Formats: sequence, structure tokens, C-alpha cells
Amino acid sequence: MALEICVKAAAGAPHILGDCPFCQRVLLSLEEKKIPYKSHLINLGDKPQWFLDINPEGKVPVVKFDDRWVADSDVIVGMLEEKYPEPSLATPPEFASMGSKIFPSFVKFLKSKDPSDGTEQALLEELKALDEHLKAHGPFIAGEKITAVDFSLAPKLYHLEVALGHFKNWTIPGSLIHIHNYIKLLFSLESFEKTKAAKEHVIAGWEPKVM
Repeated sequence: MALEICVKAAAGAPHILGDCPFCQRVLLSLEEKKIPYKSHLINLGDKPQWFLDINPEGKVPVVKFDDRWVADSDVIVGMLEEKYPEPSLATPPEFASMGSKIFPSFVKFLKSKDPSDGTEQALLEELKALDEHLKAHGPFIAGEKITAVDFSLAPKLYHLEVALGHFKNWTIPGSLIHIHNYIKLLFSLESFEKTKAAKEHVIAGWEPKVM
């Protein structure tokens, strides 16, 4: 039995996978665990009624476990680990929150109109902390083995790279060599290639929030 999952459709292209990093995180887990699944692409600008009936909050991703639709990527990933323990993607607790402030820092910097407001500096601090961690523990956050925390970060780093490159002509400093290696490693995964949104859809997704 394939698991059913509702994910974001691309803006203006309802039959193409959209740019939600939380949806991609769940799709990465499904791919890596080789769990068969069926995707429903949801146009978030015009949500179908059946989707609102199963999920009144209207958020994605949602996955159907047994007869219950479950929302929230944290909860979904936890349930996938529980129901499909092999291969294990569980992150050791001491590494579980590594890099968790990168995404909110990126969003603040992306939306910032004032170059001296400290948002760029705050993002750089978070990236430096991750770089130091990878230098000591890499190549992945928990060491040799890829785990759930990497699949949570990979889509966010992709959004960061694409959106900041496009809207701010900004790139992660070359001196953060361990992050660059980490990104290369993650983005070259077959599961990542298969589940990522096209760059133009990532840009289109951020456009309204930046302008």
C-alpha cells in the first residue's frame, strides 16, 4: 500500500511539484526509506474542497497513516521512523537541533531592506556555527551517517542558496568550506534531485514575500 501525501504544487504550474522545504523534507524521508507513496499536488492559492475537508488548516505536507491524515513535518517524520524503522534515519538527540536557526535567519535577511540591520551578520553566525560543527563531526551532522536532521536542513539550504542568489546576489562565503562540501553532498543525492523544486519555482515562491 502506497502512503498518500499532499504536497505543494508549483505556483502557476499545478501539475509540477512546488517549492515547500517542509514537503521536500518528508519526500526525502520517503525516498530514502524506499516507502512507496502517492503524491497529491495541492494548489495553495486555490485549495480543493476535499483537501480542506481532510485538513481544515489547509497546510502541507499532510500524510495519511492508516485512516488518519497527519500534518506537520516534524510529526510526520517521527511517525515514519516509528512505522518504518529500517533504514534508520533517527538523529542522535544531541544533534537534533543543529542548524535549526539557519532558516529563520535566512528569511529575515531575505526580507530585510536595511543592509545595516544585522540580519546578514546573524545568518553568517549561524552558518559559521554549522561549519564548525561539520569540521568536527562531518561529513553529515551526526557523523558518517546521514540522518533526519540532514533531510530537514537540505531543502532549507537549497532555498537559501537559490533565493539569496537571486534576490540579493549573495552567496555563502567560500571560507565556509565544510558547509560547501556538505551542500554538495546533499544536493547530489538521488533522492534530493528527485524531490527538489525547480529553481524558478523557488524564486516565484519567495517573490511575493520579498517585494
